[in-house]
Amino acid sequence: MVKLNNTIAIGCLVQWYEIKIIEEYIESLKQSLGQIENKENITVDFTFVTNQELEKIDDEHEINALRFKFQDMMKSFDVDVEWRVTDKLVTIADYRRWFNDYYCEKVDVLMWGESDSLIPKQTFEILDNLHTTAINGDTPKYVGFFSTCKMWDDSWKVLEHPDFTDKPFIDGDTENWWSLRYTMNRKEMDEINDKVEDLDIQVTHQYKFNGCGLVISSDVVKSGVNIPKSVFFVHEDTAFMHSLIKTFDGKIPQFIIKNILLVHNRKHPNKRNYVLGEDGIDKTNTGALRKAHSWYESANKLCEHNAYNMFNQSKTYTWEDVEK
Repeated sequence: MVKLNNTIAIGCLVQWYEIKIIEEYIESLKQSLGQIENKENITVDFTFVTNQELEKIDDEHEINALRFKFQDMMKSFDVDVEWRVTDKLVTIADYRRWFNDYYCEKVDVLMWGESDSLIPKQTFEILDNLHTTAINGDTPKYVGFFSTCKMWDDSWKVLEHPDFTDKPFIDGDTENWWSLRYTMNRKEMDEINDKVEDLDIQVTHQYKFNGCGLVISSDVVKSGVNIPKSVFFVHEDTAFMHSLIKTFDGKIPQFIIKNILLVHNRKHPNKRNYVLGEDGIDKTNTGALRKAHSWYESANKLCEHNAYNMFNQSKTYTWEDVEK
């Protein structure tokens, strides 16, 4: 058992259609919590969204049944969990903006959980040691990222776990464990991480990360870095990175825990369930599932515009523009 010297908050947004996939994230989180002696140093946060303004539930299911299932999951933890259920429209950008702002004054380290991720069992011990090392090294402002699974192109290799990075990219491959479309389970992740004897922590000032498992020292958010309100839907990780670059101009480090894998099952078949109008579409093709809804491409495009033009003299779009 490990005793933490620092305080950590990990937060995850759960949309109602993610109720199946979130079970695997929760089990990995519980395993990581099980390694910690003083669990009071960790705050676990969830927001469950029942809003149906964008996607509606199919005729065979009841939203209240999903709400009750989520509540039962929250009761299954043996630690205190901060959680809420809301019927308001809350996107991943909304939640992570709030999470950063709310918890930066309560804990030392922030971590973005994600419904399609699996958290390494070594997570909290590593984050605790990383923060202590950063403080002692006079770098209290930093971001961090665990290594990740296969990504789309070579620009992501700095983040890919060494076991993945030299494997070939085969479009559509779902059979090989190293493939972009492969769904990895917790046992497979543990087998990779349990081989590690000494951590390989690398440092870069050329920031590269996505939102799945991003680690942020609270001092970064206290200094003004966050997701702007102009980013109302997605691309919140890009917007956060642009805010980080603008504020610090590469002067703070990004730590990469290179040989500990945090799984991102971005093509998981349980990522979207019970959504009206998505029958007959490949469940691993999340892009096609989302594009089944007329609003999605517009919202994605306008939010991307806002994320890449935060500091330019250009129009800022909103949900009202999506509806036009």
